Formats: sequence, structure tokens, C-alpha cells
Amino acid sequence: MVETGAGYSLATRIARLRIRLSHLYHGHTPQAVRFRLAVIGVDLALIAFFIAAPFLRKTPAFLVVDYLVAFILAVDLGARALAARKASEWIRRPIVWVDIFVLLTLLFPQWLFNLAFLRVLRIWTLFNSDFFWDTVGRRYDDTRFEEIIRTLAGLVTFVFVATGFVYTSFIGQGAGIAGYLDALYFTVTSLTTTGYGDITLPGSWGKVLSIAIMVSGIGFFARLATSLFRPGKVRFRCPTCGLLRHEPDAVHCKACGTLLNIPNDE
Repeated sequence: MVETGAGYSLATRIARLRIRLSHLYHGHTPQAVRFRLAVIGVDLALIAFFIAAPFLRKTPAFLVVDYLVAFILAVDLGARALAARKASEWIRRPIVWVDIFVLLTLLFPQWLFNLAFLRVLRIWTLFNSDFFWDTVGRRYDDTRFEEIIRTLAGLVTFVFVATGFVYTSFIGQGAGIAGYLDALYFTVTSLTTTGYGDITLPGSWGKVLSIAIMVSGIGFFARLATSLFRPGKVRFRCPTCGLLRHEPDAVHCKACGTLLNIPNDE
């Protein structure tokens, strides 16, 4: 057994660290909430860097900032792994795999240059994580507000991922894409089906990508409109049939008639 410091074994120190991190990442004390708010603030700063990265790529300090961001993300992932109740279940979550991929693009920016735009998937992982809603959005968890925010996060993520595809695929190929801003402009005009026609993507791949962006835009805006204008319902799983959405004043499940006991926050 390896002894360290004040007589604690290495295994004991790791166990104590895991307990401490579990409290900070999953606890509900004021200290834990402040810690998670700070982590979310760092996440938002990282997302801002990922969005601005195409404009900053040629600056002298870009690689330094890139590796600093990689270090921060690696520390955060390691801490989350230690804080997880079951690491084997945590590592299988899709959100975790997205974060690991983002970390790889930061560690190897020269080799994974053409995939760096996928870093903005971090927007989706943040706003679809229980970590965010248990901390910042507890008041709005399982409400229509949460659904609207998740939909907007998906829309913003799609815009920047599609922009990355357009930029890396058609930069300098005579399509009118001279820079990242041109790719963003084309994506937004296609997504909203405005289509001014001043930038068009050449070839079959360009047509397929343009169609995919336009169809996806219709889907995202339809979902957003549904979230905004659909009559508000509460999320409460019926113990008999499993129906999840009910009217706010529902007494019985409209599907099976089971008596409900929906909590009222007021």
C-alpha cells in the first residue's frame, strides 16, 4: 500500500477526492451550486471560443489558447468521470463521447483541422445535459421553457455545424465562399429558405448539401413554432400507461383515466 502525506494511502486520497467532486457536481448545497455555476460559465466561454475560432485561427496566440482550452476541457472531463456514480455508465453517454471528440480536435488541431467546426456540438451537449438544468434551469426543468431552450440550442448548433461543412468543403472553389463569414451567410439564407442566389454551391454535393440545409431549416422552425405556440402542458409520467404530458389542471390521465397527483409548485 502506498502511503502519502499525512499517512493516507493513494487509494484513500482518490476515494476522498471522488466524494468531494461528487458533492460539488451533484450536491445541492450553496457551495456546490456556486461551483457548478462557475463550471457553466467556463463552458459558455469555451463555446464562445469555438464560435470565434475560425476568425482567430491565423492569430499568433491561437494555438496557445487552443491548448489551454484543451487542458481545461480535459480537467473537466476527468473531474466528471471521478464524480460519476458509475463511471462505466457515464462513459457510454453520447454527450460524453461528443466532449471527448471535441477534446481530440483541440489536442490535434493540425491533423483534425477539417473537423474542428464540430467543436460547436458543445452547445448541444451543454443545453441537453442534466448538469445544466439541475443548476441553472431547476425552476424551468421539465417545462415548455426547457423544450424551447433545447430546440434553440439544436438550431444554433446546426447553423454552425452546417457552416463548417460549407466552409471546409467549398472554400476557394469558385462558389463565392471566400471566408467563414460567407459560409455562415449562405447557411443562414438557405436555412431560412431566403436564397438570394448570390452564393450557390457547385456540383452534386453542393446541391445535396443545400437541400439538406433547407429541409432541416423547415424542420427546426416547425419544431420551434410548436414549442412556442402549443398550449402549455406539464410533464408528469402516468404510473399506469406512462403518458408524459398532461394539462396543468389534470386530475385524471386522459389516456387511461388513472388518478394523477401532479405536484403544484405554487
